[in-house]
Amino acid sequence: MPTTTTRAVPARPRRRPRGSRTLSFWLFTGPFLTGLAVFVYVPIGWSLYLSFFEARFTVTPSEFVGLGNYREILSDSGFTGSLGTFTVFAAFIVPTTWALSLGLALLVNRLRFMRAFYRSVFFLPTACSYVAASLIWKMSLFNGVRFGLANTVLGLFGVDDTAWLASPDPPWYWLVVITARLWLQSGFYMILFLAALQNIPRELYEAAAIDGARPGWQTFRHITLPQLRATSTAVVLLLLVAAYQAFDEFFNLLSKTTWGRPPLVELYYTALGQDQNYGKGSAGAVVLTVLICVVTLFQGRIMGFGSREETK
Repeated sequence: MPTTTTRAVPARPRRRPRGSRTLSFWLFTGPFLTGLAVFVYVPIGWSLYLSFFEARFTVTPSEFVGLGNYREILSDSGFTGSLGTFTVFAAFIVPTTWALSLGLALLVNRLRFMRAFYRSVFFLPTACSYVAASLIWKMSLFNGVRFGLANTVLGLFGVDDTAWLASPDPPWYWLVVITARLWLQSGFYMILFLAALQNIPRELYEAAAIDGARPGWQTFRHITLPQLRATSTAVVLLLLVAAYQAFDEFFNLLSKTTWGRPPLVELYYTALGQDQNYGKGSAGAVVLTVLICVVTLFQGRIMGFGSREETK
């Protein structure tokens, strides 16, 4: 007697109702968006509002002064001098960090063994607190007395003890600030360059070798560096923004000195100093934000970030 077999039809997956998907979206993103609004957008809007009012010792002003705070902050020699300090700091830290992080990435990328170990070793300082690193640099490495590591090493060569952070003349404090920042952030940008290096097709190097290109500087200049253009642009932009936002190392290394202040440290003392001029400090924050946006867009335009050639 012939038997008939029935093929099991797979059940179609049920589509969740649209309302359920919307609810899931807001459950996952709601806390993040709420925190972003409360701790970022609301303070930015309130700072912009305060910049047009006379606000001393209060964040609920009533006297409208228009652009008075902006004229006052732009005529303040302390704030304009802090912008000069940033220029010097950025001129050193941006190209130095770019070259050091790229060099570390090239070295790690060439390793045949223990690559993950060295990648972790160079990246580990990024997990360190800027405050903790600044205090180590100030109290241990560059201590002004003879027990500091730098003075101990220099003492072996007959060099007298150096007060690294005591005076702006000579400006040895730049060495302390820049080395601390290099140690803290080079590992992060090394990871970005390392990821970009690993995405370069090996066929390019093989074709160059067949054409007679010599390994080393020639292949680096004509193959590696052009392929890293997008990453280099992003790294430079991130370094510029980070230089504008420098605060922890300057504040902890130079304490309450009147020299060597970047913009954020100067605005900190303006808003939270003896006068507590929140209106003037908010105006300075708005000026600094606009300056960061202008410099970032200008730098991105120069380096061709986002152009058609960049996205191909």
